[in-house]
Amino acid sequence: QVQLEESGGGSAQPGGSLRLSCTPSRGILCMAWFRQGPGQGREGIAHFYLGRGPDYADSVKGRFTLSRDSTKGTLHLQMNSLKDDDTAMYYCAADPRPGATECYRRDSGDFPYWGRGTQVTVSS
Repeated sequence: QVQLEESGGGSAQPGGSLRLSCTPSRGILCMAWFRQGPGQGREGIAHFYLGRGPDYADSVKGRFTLSRDSTKGTLHLQMNSLKDDDTAMYYCAADPRPGATECYRRDSGDFPYWGRGTQVTVSS
């Protein structure tokens, strides 16, 4: 079992920034952030494999940055240049099984462990 503790989120104006964090209960190589907007499906926006780095969806590339804290394994999602469309519930996910290539391909149905979610609202 892996527990994922999320923090961060909140409200920001368009063009602003927010930072999300996800701390796993034990070391795990493959982690990701997903989001689900109102009336939408769950979208994978960024995947991270320890030792290989991040992979981003086109919708956030150039605006969002993933980093991993080596001490606790916390995964940080720095969100800059926020848009109204970024409004969603954001979820951290983890999977101890795959290698790097498979990790980056993982969709929402593939991850066995999830955080509770944290709300991000972008509005003027």
